[in-house]
Amino acid sequence: MRYDRTGAWFGRVDERWNRRAGGTLDDVPRLEPFDVDFFDSAPQRRSYVLDLPVSPERVWRGLAASNPLWWCRLLSSVEYTSPRPFGVGTTRTAAVLGVLRLREVFIRWEEGRRQSFLVDRANLPVYRRFGEDYLVERSGEGSRLTWTFAYEPGLKVGDRLNVLVFDSLVADTRRHFGG
Repeated sequence: MRYDRTGAWFGRVDERWNRRAGGTLDDVPRLEPFDVDFFDSAPQRRSYVLDLPVSPERVWRGLAASNPLWWCRLLSSVEYTSPRPFGVGTTRTAAVLGVLRLREVFIRWEEGRRQSFLVDRANLPVYRRFGEDYLVERSGEGSRLTWTFAYEPGLKVGDRLNVLVFDSLVADTRRHFGG
C-alpha cells in the first residue's frame, strides 16, 4: 500500500523524479554503509528522548505500521518495500518535503523494542552516511522513545536545516502520542 500524504502535489514531483531517474532509487549513487556502532560514533549525532503517556506497544505499532510516521508533516511518504514480517534487511523508501528521496535498509530489528536503519541511496548528495535508531522502552505508566539521527554530511551547508527537520519530526511525534 502506498502512503502519500500530499496528494497531487507529491504526484507531480514523483513524476518528474520518475522521468529523470528512471523511476527507481537504484539509479542514484550509494551512500557509504555502516554498522550499528555508527549511532554512537557518527561525526554528527542528534538524540531526542520523548517521554510519552502511551504504552510502548502503541509507539511500536506506529513505528512499524504500513505507513510509519504518517503524522510527521515534513515526510511526504514512507513506504515499506519488503514484505512482512519485518526484520534486519527490510527496506523502505521515504520522501522528505517531496524532494529528498531515500532508500532505507534496516540493520537492526528487535521486535517491539528497537529498530535502526541506514540510508543506502538518496537522490540528493546531502549525506555521505545517514541513519536513524528508535529505542522504545517502558517508563512509568507510559513509554520512552529515544530517537537518534546519526550522519556524516555530504555537503558543507551547515547543520541548521537538519536540526529544523529533526526537531519538526520529533515535535510531530510527541504531539501525535500526546507527550
